[in-house]
Amino acid sequence: MSSPPKLVAVAQIAGAFGVKGEAKVRSLTEDPESCFSYGPLMDAEGHVLLTPVRHRPLGDLFGVLAKETRQREEWEALKGKMLHTLRERLPPPEEGELYVSDLIGMDVVHADGRKLGQVTGLHNFGAGDLLEIKPETGATFLLPFTEEDFPEINADARRLTANPAEELLPDGLQRPDLLQPDQRQESDDGKN
Repeated sequence: MSSPPKLVAVAQIAGAFGVKGEAKVRSLTEDPESCFSYGPLMDAEGHVLLTPVRHRPLGDLFGVLAKETRQREEWEALKGKMLHTLRERLPPPEEGELYVSDLIGMDVVHADGRKLGQVTGLHNFGAGDLLEIKPETGATFLLPFTEEDFPEINADARRLTANPAEELLPDGLQRPDLLQPDQRQESDDGKN
């Protein structure tokens, strides 16, 4: 059985535009107009929603004439729907950069060799990027996605080397000998 194609979100439907069946689209790409050059845009399951024929700027959005014929009400019903393209259609990332989709599923190994888990997501709540990591057992946890905390990324091996402060790790993954004395006491108190 083959794995499903890797999709990357590049835009979002923002509703209908005008009365001639155009959609309003919000681009999520660095160069806003490039999202229209990746071919048919799909939903998260890979079904084509919008094949751009022509687009024009509307402030921070775009008015898009699509190959698919939809009425104004149909575009409005799709408002908020994310538009994806195949990962292989995107240009290669710049040196030292990765697409978020390339991080998903990577193994996370501590600099001392401990297996911490696999990347399940990347979030930004306003104070910087956080990687969501799923350990072999237990709940997911978040680590700041900084060069200090992740000094090595091996995209070919699909592995991230992490070196976070010990107190950022869940209890089951911490090495007590590396905790600060006051944190060691708190950790011991929590187990009683």
